[in-house]
Amino acid sequence: MRTLIRGARVIDPGCPNGHMGGPIDGPMDVLIQDGRIADIQPEGILKIPSGNDVRIYDAQGHILTPGLIDMHVHFREPGQEYKETIATGCRAAAAGGFTAVCTMPNTRPVNDNGQITRFILSRAAEACGVRVYPVGAISKSLEGKALSEFGELKDAGAVAVTDDGNPVMNSLLMRRAMEYAGGLGLTVISHCEELELAHGGAMNEGTTATRMGLPGIPNAAETIMVLRDIALCELTGVRLHIAHVSALESVRAIREAKRNGIPVTAETAPHYFTLTDDAVREYDTHAKMNPPLRTQKDVDAICEGLRDGTLDVIATDHAPHSPVEKDVEFDQAANGIIGLETSLALGLRLVESGVLSLSSLIEKMSTQPARILGLASGLKIGTAADITVIDPDRIWTVDANRFQSISRNTPFDGWTLKGKAVLTMVNGTVVFEERLNT
Repeated sequence: MRTLIRGARVIDPGCPNGHMGGPIDGPMDVLIQDGRIADIQPEGILKIPSGNDVRIYDAQGHILTPGLIDMHVHFREPGQEYKETIATGCRAAAAGGFTAVCTMPNTRPVNDNGQITRFILSRAAEACGVRVYPVGAISKSLEGKALSEFGELKDAGAVAVTDDGNPVMNSLLMRRAMEYAGGLGLTVISHCEELELAHGGAMNEGTTATRMGLPGIPNAAETIMVLRDIALCELTGVRLHIAHVSALESVRAIREAKRNGIPVTAETAPHYFTLTDDAVREYDTHAKMNPPLRTQKDVDAICEGLRDGTLDVIATDHAPHSPVEKDVEFDQAANGIIGLETSLALGLRLVESGVLSLSSLIEKMSTQPARILGLASGLKIGTAADITVIDPDRIWTVDANRFQSISRNTPFDGWTLKGKAVLTMVNGTVVFEERLNT
């Protein structure tokens, strides 16, 4: 089967991993054959292939990009399949325009060994086709006491290590983890949280928490650990990636580290550049997360960090929970929101507001995650046809009840958004399609 996508604005910022040449931005025709990109030419140059095995998409007014990559998701399988399975998570990813995701290790049992990594990959192989890259645990059972066998995890298919959901409080253990991972070429992803400062907190520390009578979590609970891990990164010389940055002071610390040549990268999530702690005023547990939503000053700092390249990646931290965990008192509710099916549209708001160019957004949602994790990305003849087609003008209303995800815990339910993935392809196979002209 051959596929011709005609007339889309093709945007590829260029992948530093050497999988393609320079950046692309312009109206193009893209031919896909045998799961790979067979040709890319300026619009109108490619001849329509003959034969009955050709599917033609008219993508005028649409944007075609390398497949989006979400390097931070929680799919809950094994152990909590009532919240999300690998299959439903992959369908949610495809609907959001993602061709690949990286699953965090806080499953039950924890992904701290090759057996669980292989189980995740076997389930992924049975799903819709979205690529799943497991991330292994830094410490056994996420307890922060003893390192997992990184070599075994890598051999089984893990692309990085993290104790996401828990910080590694022991600085010596974190140092050893970085040294061990560095020797194997694994990326270390850090959940930065100082547990004593954060203990008992339910939301951001500030005036909103005081009015609501809820215990707060100060920015310093994140930033102290960001600074520690930057120091360990400088000490070891091993690459470090900081997850879900939310605080102004953390952005400043990462910016300074980069200026000093320290090999640190960082991500934030759409909720941290879209919402403030005002979102929890009505004790809405769908807006409860860790790190918590913070102030407008923090949101502004996150946006500036994205704009100037301090923050390399936009990831969702997709964290499904059922009503059992969310429909309870605010301080007892589980942290986290789902995000795969709203991330792209929320990111496009940054383009509309002038924070990012469209190319920069795609870079942070596709080629930068690939660079950090050493994955293939980009549009080049002969490479796998992992492609996302976006309708930038599609107006739609978020309806959580229609999500592909099992869970419904989103603070964006009912929002009207602009821009949506309408075609997602992995290895040239359509894994999601919505009203694209054929």
